Amino acid sequence: MSSAPYIPDNAPFTPAQRAWLNGFFAGMFSRAPSDQAAAEPVDSLKPLTILWGSQTGTAESLAKQAAKAAGKRGFAPTVVDMASTSAPDLAAAERLLVITSTYGDGEPPDNAKPLYDAVRAENAPSLPASLNYSVCGLGDSNYELFCQCGKDFDSALAKLGATRATDRVDCDVDYDEPFEAWLERSLVALNDQVTSNKSQDEDVASAQATSDIIHSSSDIAPVYGRSNPFPAPLLKVQNLNGEGSAKEVNHVEFSLADSGLSYEAGDALAVVPQNCPDLVAEVLTTLGCDGEEAVSTPAGERSLRTALEQNYDLGKPSKAFLEELGLQADEGIGDILDALQAAAPEAIENLKSKIQNPSFLRKLSPRLYSISSSPKAHPGEVHLTVGAVRYEAGGRTRKGVCSTFLAERVSGTAGVFVHHNKAFRLPADPDLPMIMVGPGTGIAPFRAFLEQRAATGAQGDNWLFFGDQHAATDYLYQDQIGNWQKSGLLTRVDTAFSRDQAEKVYVQDRMREAGGELWEWLERGAHFYVCGDAKRMAKDVDNALHDTIAKHGSRSVEEAATYVKDLKAAKRYARDVY
Repeated sequence: MSSAPYIPDNAPFTPAQRAWLNGFFAGMFSRAPSDQAAAEPVDSLKPLTILWGSQTGTAESLAKQAAKAAGKRGFAPTVVDMASTSAPDLAAAERLLVITSTYGDGEPPDNAKPLYDAVRAENAPSLPASLNYSVCGLGDSNYELFCQCGKDFDSALAKLGATRATDRVDCDVDYDEPFEAWLERSLVALNDQVTSNKSQDEDVASAQATSDIIHSSSDIAPVYGRSNPFPAPLLKVQNLNGEGSAKEVNHVEFSLADSGLSYEAGDALAVVPQNCPDLVAEVLTTLGCDGEEAVSTPAGERSLRTALEQNYDLGKPSKAFLEELGLQADEGIGDILDALQAAAPEAIENLKSKIQNPSFLRKLSPRLYSISSSPKAHPGEVHLTVGAVRYEAGGRTRKGVCSTFLAERVSGTAGVFVHHNKAFRLPADPDLPMIMVGPGTGIAPFRAFLEQRAATGAQGDNWLFFGDQHAATDYLYQDQIGNWQKSGLLTRVDTAFSRDQAEKVYVQDRMREAGGELWEWLERGAHFYVCGDAKRMAKDVDNALHDTIAKHGSRSVEEAATYVKDLKAAKRYARDVY
């Protein structure tokens, strides 16, 4: 299939012109020559607004794929960043698709927050019943508030009076098939010219066209990607912590030579992990299986042992798995082995009888890690900074699946692909200053940023806030940071080692201490970045930022909030949080 041109949001066209052009190009460049959507006059194309809320770029990418599929189906799609619209704007839409992720503790993505708050406010404007909509939520069912942002948008739009055209879909990390099915249903439902006498062949052809477009890319797709990870040779694993540290953070290097994969500073690398063989052995023993039983998997028929190591998630049990064992989800069931050990013998025997087709198990999904290298500084390589997760619970040693896979179990190569994050990028102007807040492994993208600025000779000032437990054992990349300070690349470094004094000190405390200078940097155009824990650190840093602006900018609480909102709108406040 030829790649369809796509008119970006900043192109010199009105929204209506951009919508029609995108529909025109999507139709023109589609595979099926019999579809005449491209030749239809402007008035016959059906307007469609596609809203996206995204923290790492997935929802944005899916929104653009949806627009191409919609253009092929006779719509004039307009892809809209939630940050650039408002609740009253929605009333003017005729058809609406909402594609949004959820991050942190059931929160909306940063770009979705203003609209999310607006449609859920008590004084939110009503919407006409003529507005037909459908919502696709993206999330991870390992988290308690799975797809909560999508659920909240769905209920809010209905409460305001809009008409739900199709049921919401909640996509887990393996989102391809449910997203494709949802999009097909939604486009059919939103096409008010579809009639009951449409032939079955036409239905099949339309669905296939949608599938073709979804699985194509706006750029020339590399040989390796999400559906076909690259077997990247492991080059190096180095523990960054000193002796006596309570942590284990590893610097991991892979070769991307001959892969065709490329990345930018700010992107993430997806790693396809494998489960610990010891855990698999315990599961097999509890099941009473020898591991050689043949089972059907998405990758074809395999032995049960191989399937449990490479294909299925042995972490949080799915609802279907618990139902098979007659159990309810509760805090005592942390993983599948816990569930098996809690089940009655007859339930396990029943499970064994169905093990040949284990559809009740969740697919083992790739894990995303912020890339900690610049492609200019390390051509043909990609580096990660990964904290190995190990802890004791319920009398057993638990291991993070991918973090310990990278630390101890990669045998030669690991499957990887690049996840592009356009929302987390260096300033387009290399002379603008940067403020980077990245405690612990949150330093990863900032190592990439600084390496990139060094390699390109960027003249902008750079300020790093870094924190961890102890300076003696947990100062990640200390030598490299010291060299950057000596060379002048790093204008300022503020550290917060929480356990080195009686009273704990964190990066947000250092921000407040340096509030006057931080405000001066913001006023001269600095970009502000945060990477790390979403539940605590990122919220505390955001509060400190608001307080700093209010105090040193002589602003009210409301004015400080507006200042931060404007920073986000100008793409000068970006967060890579998890």
